[in-house]
Amino acid sequence: MNNHDEVREFLTSRRARITPEQAGLPSGTRRRVTGLRRSEVAALADVSVEYYAKLERGSLAGVSPAVLEAVARALRLDDAERAHLLHLARAQGASGTLPRPRPRQNKHRTLHRSLRWTLDAITAGPAFVTNGRLDVLAANQLARAFFTDLYDRGMESANMARYQFLDPAARDFYPDWDLAADMTVDVLRTEAGRNPHDKGLHDLVGELSTRSDAFRTRWGAHNVTRHGTGTKRFHHPVVGDLTLSWEYLALAAEPGLTLTVYTAEPGSPSQESLSVLASWAVTQDTDFAA
Repeated sequence: MNNHDEVREFLTSRRARITPEQAGLPSGTRRRVTGLRRSEVAALADVSVEYYAKLERGSLAGVSPAVLEAVARALRLDDAERAHLLHLARAQGASGTLPRPRPRQNKHRTLHRSLRWTLDAITAGPAFVTNGRLDVLAANQLARAFFTDLYDRGMESANMARYQFLDPAARDFYPDWDLAADMTVDVLRTEAGRNPHDKGLHDLVGELSTRSDAFRTRWGAHNVTRHGTGTKRFHHPVVGDLTLSWEYLALAAEPGLTLTVYTAEPGSPSQESLSVLASWAVTQDTDFAA
């Protein structure tokens, strides 16, 4: 993933989705572009057409925070999209932004023992740690039983994105598969902007783009959304249907890693199903190298 290509495609896709009416501009009758023209975005951002064209060609080096904010306003970016634009600019050393990100070493990362103890202490719901590529680096016993299909495939490194798009079982596991797929791509797209040096992420995106039309279409949309909490439906092969709430928590002591915890509403059928699954997990060989 070339950062200049990423910038160009992101800005172009955001410009294409805005109608003149949304921007308070006359629509006219002879428009040859979808959405706004470059000149219209430049006018809204109060920069020259030549300068904005340079940005949209993918060059953000030296761009000031004020210009980035003006472009964000002109393109009607939400908070997640603004953050993504900042990450893209930071990777090129735009002036006034944070220092360029250093490559993260995720492949052989050793987690703190206390983090594993914390996971094991969570017994009422599945809990697991992922990196920005959605590799599952550690999981409690209930999470390993919950994602039994993910582990049963014998993957060398369990990866949520590969499971989502390449394993047919995921279509059954996620009743709202399209929504779950959108969220998965959102996470990878955000990581691509935040950590552009990650070769493992480049390879993963290339693999999924080659093998999955559904992934390739979503990746090309350049959407980013913040996901911190919510509710998902699942269909587990052992205990059936569950509706679980989830919390997505960044780990301050482990930059780049996230702890996800699923819980059920107290007294609900889903909580009872999780209890059954926990009992089933004890009888299984769930001591994976997670």
